[in-house]
Amino acid sequence: MEKRLALEKRGRNPSQIRELILDNCRSTTIVGLSDEYVNLVALSLINVGLTSLKGFPKLPNLEKLELSDNRISGGLNLLSGSPLLTHLNLSGNKIKDMETIEPLKQFTNLINLDLFNCEVTNIDNYRDKVFSLIPSLQMLDGYDKDDEEVEEVYADGSEEDGDDDDENEDVDGEDDSEGDSDDDDDDEDDDDEADEDGDDDDEDEDGVATGEEVGLNHLYKSDLENGGLSPQDSEGDDDFDGADGEEEDDEDDDIDGGLRFSYVIVKEKKPSLT
Repeated sequence: MEKRLALEKRGRNPSQIRELILDNCRSTTIVGLSDEYVNLVALSLINVGLTSLKGFPKLPNLEKLELSDNRISGGLNLLSGSPLLTHLNLSGNKIKDMETIEPLKQFTNLINLDLFNCEVTNIDNYRDKVFSLIPSLQMLDGYDKDDEEVEEVYADGSEEDGDDDDENEDVDGEDDSEGDSDDDDDDEDDDDEADEDGDDDDEDEDGVATGEEVGLNHLYKSDLENGGLSPQDSEGDDDFDGADGEEEDDEDDDIDGGLRFSYVIVKEKKPSLT
C-alpha cells in the first residue's frame, strides 16, 4: 500500500490531494495513509484485502469512502475521524449483525450506505432497522426507503433518474425540428434564386432581340445615306423626265437597286418584330 500511495501522490503535498484511488493494492491494514491528508474528499480501497480498519487516519473532509470487496468484520468506530462522510460502501465484506454497524449512527450526514452481499442483509426487517438506526440515510443497497431503485443520491438529497434522458430527447427533437426548418428555408432560397436566374435570362433574351432590331434599323438608315433610295431621290426622278435614255437607265438601275435593298431589309426585320 505504501508504494502505491507514493505513486498516487506524484510528488504532491498530502494536503493538496483531494482524491485517492488505491484499489487492488494488497494489505490487511491501513499503512502509509496519515492525518496529513486533511483535504481528502474521496478515498477508494476496493479489493485491497483489509481485515480491519486499524490505522485509519482522521480525514475531516472525507465525504466518500469505498471499502467494498474486503474482509472487514468490525471496527467501524475507527471511521469517527471523518464526520462529513456521506457515502460509504461496505458491500462484499464480512459484516454479520446490526451490532457491527451500530457505530454508523453517529454519521449525521450519511445518506448512502451499501451493505450488499454482507450477511447482515439476511436479518429480518433488515432495511427497516438500518433506516431507523441512521435517520439521515436515504439510500440503502441501491434502493430508497420506498424500495425503489435509484442510481445515486447526492448530498442535497436529490436523486438521479431518467428525467435527464427525457430532457436530452426533447432537446434532440428540437434540434431535429430546427434542422428540418433550416433545410426547408434553404430549399425556398434555392427556388427564389432559380426564379431570379430565370428572370435574368429573359431579360438577356429581350436585350438581344432589342439589340438586333436597333442594329437593323441603323443598318437600313446607314445604307440609305450611302446611296440607297431616299425621298429626295424620288423627287429628283420628276426633274429628269426629259433626259436621255442613259440617264433614265442609270436612274432605273439605282431605283431597282434601292428597291431590292429595301426588300431585303424588310424581310430581315420580320423575325425581330415577332
